[in-house]
Amino acid sequence: MKLASLKSGRDGELLVVSKDLRTAVKSGSIAPTMQYALDNWDAVHPQLESLYQALNLGRASDAFPFDMNSLAAPLPRSYQYLDGAAYASHIQRNRAARGEAVPDDFFQKPLVYQGISHGFMAWNEDVRLPSDDLGIDFEAEIAAITDDVPMGVTAEQAGKHIRLFVLLNDVSLRSLIPAELKRSFGFLTGKPASSMGPIAVTPDELGDLWDGSLVSGIMQCWVRGELVGKINTGIDTPFHYGDLIAHVAQTRNFEPGTLVALGTVSNEDESVGCGCIGEIRALEILKTGKAVTPFFKFGDGVRIEHFDRDGNSLFGWIDQRFMAATPVES
Repeated sequence: MKLASLKSGRDGELLVVSKDLRTAVKSGSIAPTMQYALDNWDAVHPQLESLYQALNLGRASDAFPFDMNSLAAPLPRSYQYLDGAAYASHIQRNRAARGEAVPDDFFQKPLVYQGISHGFMAWNEDVRLPSDDLGIDFEAEIAAITDDVPMGVTAEQAGKHIRLFVLLNDVSLRSLIPAELKRSFGFLTGKPASSMGPIAVTPDELGDLWDGSLVSGIMQCWVRGELVGKINTGIDTPFHYGDLIAHVAQTRNFEPGTLVALGTVSNEDESVGCGCIGEIRALEILKTGKAVTPFFKFGDGVRIEHFDRDGNSLFGWIDQRFMAATPVES
């Protein structure tokens, strides 16, 4: 099943979207918002699935042409956003370029931080920031969205609590991050609001790309119109979604609508490119001693899209520009 949220108020208006992304139908009589659907998943999922099947067969009476430009993020506000650094080559390259090693327990415990869970941007919304001297970067990711997750859940059990997957651009400000990490209290100002792709999909919609642990396929990334990455998302990580969920759930329950991402996608094979500028620069430093690829300046753009083995787009795409924030009036 494919779901999206029409721009409406703070939380959007839930849509069921056809498999071919050509038509959609409002689901207000079943679930007015994505959060409502997640809060009541067992009750509403069969009804939403029936509506999805009717839409695909051309039998949904209130169907209308699907317009991605009318969409907000699928889940504009989340109760919790957890992001990891699970792809080993990403963290190893970035730390090596700074002359640092990965933590001693890197392959035993996942690295996870808690980011901004409110105000996720739409797929085509300009990313507005106070300055373009902050080392503006993107990070291409796939995030899982959970239902209620009980404290103490195991990694094997955790995958059963994943209800949806979305494409994610985790915006990073590289000039601010190193100093924040050295203070040993984690990311804060270096991680502003992130954005989601337009379409949320249920695990069954992914077919054999979802093996219960990871989502396979190819993540393609463009920076300033240039293709910089064609990355296999289903390999080269010692941790999967269940591992991250279980790690955090050691001490807390999850509310429905919790986002869990594995971090910037990355492969050991350098020839496939990278899912962020930071990693591109890290490889340049390791090879030549100098980073030459610039971070984003205002007016620059990024595009992120994930494809299945047949070249079909799974989540729509993220296509954004970085722009100056509107000054605060005195």
